[in-house]
Amino acid sequence: MADSSSAHPSHAAGSSPGVIAYHLGAPGSMLSGSKALFHPTHEHELLRQMVAEFARREVEPQAAASDAAGALNVPLFRMLGELGLLGVTVPEARGGSGLDAVAAVIVHHELAKYDPGFTLAYLAHSMLFVNNFDNCATDEQRARYLPKTLSGEWIAGMGMTEPGAGTDVMGMATTAIRDGDSYVLQGSKTYITNACEGFCFLVYAKLDGRITAFVVDRDCPGFATSAHIDKLGMRGSTMAELVFDDCRVPARNLLGQEGDGLTHMMRNLEIERLTLAAISCGIAERCVEIMVRYADERRAFGQPLHTFGQVQRYIADGFAMTEAAKSLVYSVARDIGPEFRNRVGSDAAKLFAGPVGKTVADYAMQVMGGAGYCREYPVERLWRDAKLIEIGGGTLEAHQKNLTKDLVRALAPR
Repeated sequence: MADSSSAHPSHAAGSSPGVIAYHLGAPGSMLSGSKALFHPTHEHELLRQMVAEFARREVEPQAAASDAAGALNVPLFRMLGELGLLGVTVPEARGGSGLDAVAAVIVHHELAKYDPGFTLAYLAHSMLFVNNFDNCATDEQRARYLPKTLSGEWIAGMGMTEPGAGTDVMGMATTAIRDGDSYVLQGSKTYITNACEGFCFLVYAKLDGRITAFVVDRDCPGFATSAHIDKLGMRGSTMAELVFDDCRVPARNLLGQEGDGLTHMMRNLEIERLTLAAISCGIAERCVEIMVRYADERRAFGQPLHTFGQVQRYIADGFAMTEAAKSLVYSVARDIGPEFRNRVGSDAAKLFAGPVGKTVADYAMQVMGGAGYCREYPVERLWRDAKLIEIGGGTLEAHQKNLTKDLVRALAPR
């Protein structure tokens, strides 16, 4: 007996037979859940349409070349500034788009379908620097840094991880001391996205043993970056070390108060983890689309691949886990903002959604066989890119630790 749930799929106007129409997103989008979840407002819907079109028209054609070169497409990056996306969460009064975490998730989700590496560069700039900076800067600091970072003239990033301290942020060894009208920084940060092209960085250092935040830019004496660090995936963004050798940072570049850095860091980690999870959702969604089309076009033993049970398992399971990941990420996005914390939600979203991109890319590669393993198709690049989500912005193990601690505190108090 045929499954009645799939007997009469709806088709988009003008679409080819067999392509299911998911009416909530841009053409080809697989947003099958409620409109209230994925598009809380008409503005969110218009944002998705704009970013999806830009990603297909501008981002996809350059993705393979940027991956091969291991380089950020800077002119393309600056086009994000022209679209108003580099300050998506910054209030309109300060030159941004005045949108929320749901909007940030939408942008990362749609861009990542075509170039997760480019999207990671966007995340490091718009979330790790711009969003964090705007939430803790003074009006004078905003006047100096926001115009050029919102336009993309200045590319930015954030320095937290060190050679000897990753997940253990309290173990960082970079120090700062006050010296007249400057702070002197000593130490280094590693694996820093946008370090090669970046002009300014939000940097954490210990001042009298307390984590403190500063803006360090290339004009600061004693600041340098290392050579480009080559990497497996996310090659459309660059990575290098930040080096502080008696680096003199003007006192006016202190963010907040001395010792406030940990608060800034923890608050911003939530939206970082959420947008990283959104990148994984974008990877997974694109891989489902690719393997479905391939399984429909490719024939084996006289039949389309999608008629074989093993292939059906990869397609169906891949789609189901993609939809579950998206639903969790968008649900959590509604409850994250500068005025309220949601570490349980953001950790859960990244812990669950983070591996989905890699898993679904692996499914797509298995369905496609040798074709999926070759660079003729983007699946092998998406597969390489996806691994970073399980490491960056907090490892899966860190999320498990955080969640367990928070849940025990909430559900089993003593």
